[in-house]
Amino acid sequence: MERFALALMFFLPMALPAQEMSSVAATNHSGTAGITRVNSLPVSENDSTAELGTDTNTVLIPGVNAAQNPNAKPTQSAAPSEPAPKIPGSMVGYIDNPIVQSQIRIRFDDAFEDRFPDRSEFFYAKCACYRHLQGAPSPVNLAFDPNAPGPGPGVPKAVNYQQLYLDAEYSPLRRFSAFVDVPVRWLQPQGFLSVPPLPGFSNQSGISDVTAGFKFAAVASEGTYVSFQFKSFFPSGDASKGLGTNHYSIEPSLLLYHRLSSRFIIEGQVGDWHPIGGSAGVPITGSEGFAGDVFFYGIGPSYKLYRGRRVGVAPVIELFGWHVISGFQTQPGGPVDGAAAEVGGLNIVNLKAGVRTSFGFHNSFYVGFGQALTHDDWYKHIIRLEYRYAF
Repeated sequence: MERFALALMFFLPMALPAQEMSSVAATNHSGTAGITRVNSLPVSENDSTAELGTDTNTVLIPGVNAAQNPNAKPTQSAAPSEPAPKIPGSMVGYIDNPIVQSQIRIRFDDAFEDRFPDRSEFFYAKCACYRHLQGAPSPVNLAFDPNAPGPGPGVPKAVNYQQLYLDAEYSPLRRFSAFVDVPVRWLQPQGFLSVPPLPGFSNQSGISDVTAGFKFAAVASEGTYVSFQFKSFFPSGDASKGLGTNHYSIEPSLLLYHRLSSRFIIEGQVGDWHPIGGSAGVPITGSEGFAGDVFFYGIGPSYKLYRGRRVGVAPVIELFGWHVISGFQTQPGGPVDGAAAEVGGLNIVNLKAGVRTSFGFHNSFYVGFGQALTHDDWYKHIIRLEYRYAF
């Protein structure tokens, strides 16, 4: 896996504005001579003037006290913290949100015709059909794996699925946030291969693999965000039902948000999905695992078509691609149905079109449709709905 490095060097200007004092109520020359008292202004217990007299309402006026009492210590106000930039929020629906902020997001996907659901163990784990190939004619018997964790034993021609994501992100600092994403999956096999004659499996549903991670913004301004994001995937889904991959994985990526004009925004993402562990390859004595790295990239321009006082509508087009670096997939179209094929070098490109409707700075809705542009794909079509509340 390629390692991602990010060098950060920023100088944050700090300003200490002078505060003007007015309404001097009275001047007292007794006790501590030369000290001007302003009784109308409160003083904290830690104020440096408290040691100069018993009157806790006594404060020092810079300039006046310096002339009358050279030992006086003028008070200083704390430097104001750097405010977070006002930004309307990410417009895209498939590229990850580059903006560091606290938010709650609910997302629903409906995907159709995933013909290779165990490809590189990216969506779900290695097909259980490999557990039933012992004693099969050569070369199919070489693929026998008694530990294949995925659904089966039948080999589906394709699967449809729906997935509901419940995502929460919290930003305690302007440039840093942490998040967790809990998905629920519904899976429907679309028929099974007749060779080898293995029984199919029914529709499945349940918790899928939970994701957690963080974002750090190297650049954070009203017009531009450049963020590093790190995701970790946990094998919480039941792999035998097609609800998870049965292994951990990590996903570092770089995210971009750049406002080209008051209406035109461009966003992008580039990263790598890297499995940790995973099933044995084919044959199981080989050096390569069934799971493999997947490099991905995307770009998404949007245009604020309507800008009302409280409502904004922005169409967005996203081009998203994956380059499968390594791994295997169950190959129903191969010389022998049910055998596996290596998938290193495979490219997948999707076109996504949608609309983001924003309500103020807090609420937005997204609806979009995705279409595979290449022969190789993760799915033929996908529909996505999303609600986001940022705070």
